[in-house]
Amino acid sequence: MIVLTGIKPTGRPHLGNYVGAIAPALELQKPADHRCTYFIADYHALVSQPNPELMARHSMDVAACWLACGLDPNQSGLYRQSDIPEIFELQWILTCFTPKGMMNRSHAYKAQIQKIAPNPSTDNTTDNHADNNITMGLFNYPILMAADILIAHANWVPVGSDQQQHVEITRDLALKFHHHYQHNIFTIPEIKLAKHTRPLVGLDGRKMSKSYQNHIPLFLSEAELKKLIAKIPTDSSSPSDPKPTSGTLYELYTAFATPEQINELNEQYQQGIGWGELKQQLTAHLSHYFAAATARYHQINSKPDDIADILAHGAAQMRPSAQELLEQVKSIIGLKL
Repeated sequence: MIVLTGIKPTGRPHLGNYVGAIAPALELQKPADHRCTYFIADYHALVSQPNPELMARHSMDVAACWLACGLDPNQSGLYRQSDIPEIFELQWILTCFTPKGMMNRSHAYKAQIQKIAPNPSTDNTTDNHADNNITMGLFNYPILMAADILIAHANWVPVGSDQQQHVEITRDLALKFHHHYQHNIFTIPEIKLAKHTRPLVGLDGRKMSKSYQNHIPLFLSEAELKKLIAKIPTDSSSPSDPKPTSGTLYELYTAFATPEQINELNEQYQQGIGWGELKQQLTAHLSHYFAAATARYHQINSKPDDIADILAHGAAQMRPSAQELLEQVKSIIGLKL
């Protein structure tokens, strides 16, 4: 059973990344019959056109985060997407089998169109303007993700609900290829939804995202956590008023709490806890939850050569099977005599 998860190096991963991707993916290391593969999606990050120096730094930072959170390089693979060139050959092959209408329905593309042109004109002038401001990297993003998944022979892909469509597209493209050539060469991946299928809420109540600047990065000091959590808006209810068990503070706390801790929090909400006190509790709770991982992160990040060696070893393990699959695909489509 091969499990695949990737994360973009667009900055240090945040709590939403941890809940939606990192924690559920690392949990799948435990069964003995699972082979977990994790990759740093640096080519995906090019969609946002990052600073070159930051790209390299963030790639190392993301690797350190995975390792600090419990990735065991002796048990699981960890590599950079850019170190596996076979992915990009396979992407072009898949692109030639991808209907444009499928990409038009991609959530990422539709969301960007809506962001640029929330009220499109009837004569399509605004729509054309919006498309002029969208790169083919963003438009073809799901096809590259399909190549990531298929080249790794992934059986399971742990994702949050916002990424589910990309795995569905992967399945559709693989099956379309199989039907056209009458060769079942690809492993058809199954979607492994994270426990928290809804994206974790950010500081402003929207989905936690670096692009919204509402995220809480992993491995902050307690003082840094306190400063960010203080920004979470609350209502004007008094400390003695019972409060509904909902909202940003509640969701952030319960995402990292045991059932017993949640029950205790619910009682405090019914009794009327003050927002200031609740923010202090959330700060202390998150700081304690990530204390051991934070210490490991700083230790690992101080040894970049060790991180580079782990990434190189992961790529060396991955490439032979990737090369074999690509050669088989090229033979099927007539590129090998």
